[in-house]
Amino acid sequence: MRHLLITAPFPSPLVDKIRAVSPNLNIEQRTLPNGRWPDDWTTEAEIYYALGAVPRLEQAPNLQWVQAHYAGVDSLKDSELWQSDVLITTASGVHAANMAQYALTQILVWAHRVPNWFKYKQTKKWDKNRWETFVPQELHGKTVGILGYGSIGRELARLLKPFGCTILVTKRDARQLVDPGYSELGSGDPEGGLPDRVYPSEATRSVVGECDFVVITLPLTERTHYLFDEEMLKAMKPSAFLVNVGRGAIVKEADLVRGLKKGWLAGAGLDVYEEEPLPDDSPLWEMENVVLTPHVSGFTPHYDERATDIFAENLRRYLAGEPLLNLVDREEGY
Repeated sequence: MRHLLITAPFPSPLVDKIRAVSPNLNIEQRTLPNGRWPDDWTTEAEIYYALGAVPRLEQAPNLQWVQAHYAGVDSLKDSELWQSDVLITTASGVHAANMAQYALTQILVWAHRVPNWFKYKQTKKWDKNRWETFVPQELHGKTVGILGYGSIGRELARLLKPFGCTILVTKRDARQLVDPGYSELGSGDPEGGLPDRVYPSEATRSVVGECDFVVITLPLTERTHYLFDEEMLKAMKPSAFLVNVGRGAIVKEADLVRGLKKGWLAGAGLDVYEEEPLPDDSPLWEMENVVLTPHVSGFTPHYDERATDIFAENLRRYLAGEPLLNLVDREEGY
């Protein structure tokens, strides 16, 4: 029997879905008190589905593989586990549908000048020149840059294609177009054939200069921290819009505020920030050319079901000795 520990509070039907992968599973389900792994806890588990906290290596001597409940693994980087040979996989792909739809919504908000809808509704008067105030941009023929071509970026490309957009993407390895991660059947771009052009990450500055909309779906790493500083923002078209659903610290907010005031870019849709929640004194609150949301683009009522699907497939692969999906690259940090 293979010992599997789960600390996510999955209901019985989801645990049964995992149990159905193999009859040789001994499944133990625990709840972490206060989200922490207690000092007096030990486990004989070989496989650990982790809601959050992980044990010290001495507390889990048989551990071979950890499946994280979330797509990000920043919380694990200070653990002993990170420095070990234990396999770590993520739930990357679990957010793809809703985050891609969120990004598309932000693009449409700016293309159709939706902030003006609400602005003039409050005044109870239409602007005298309705054309100048309300005429939208058509997405057909517009260029959208997707920075980071993982599960979210690939699903966004799929959604954008019917609009007739030119799609440019950046990837850490622009030669590897096939997606090695998880994607739901019929979603995303598993073969990497949707973009019109694919660039290495080093070409980001050139890419953003061509785009009418730039969407950040990147993870936060040493390479991406403050990637969007004054230099990168000035490389954008003055008519372009920036959407960030990646991580807040990819964008240097002080430079973004200055750029929005000086017209380096036309506007921004932000779901993530350097400091969360966004401080009361942030200038972003008062800017008409910014649409803000409180880090909700990843919210979905189907999270646990999708996370279970990802784990069940990875569990099948693990038991069969096949390559795992969403395997973390420690050197890259995700």
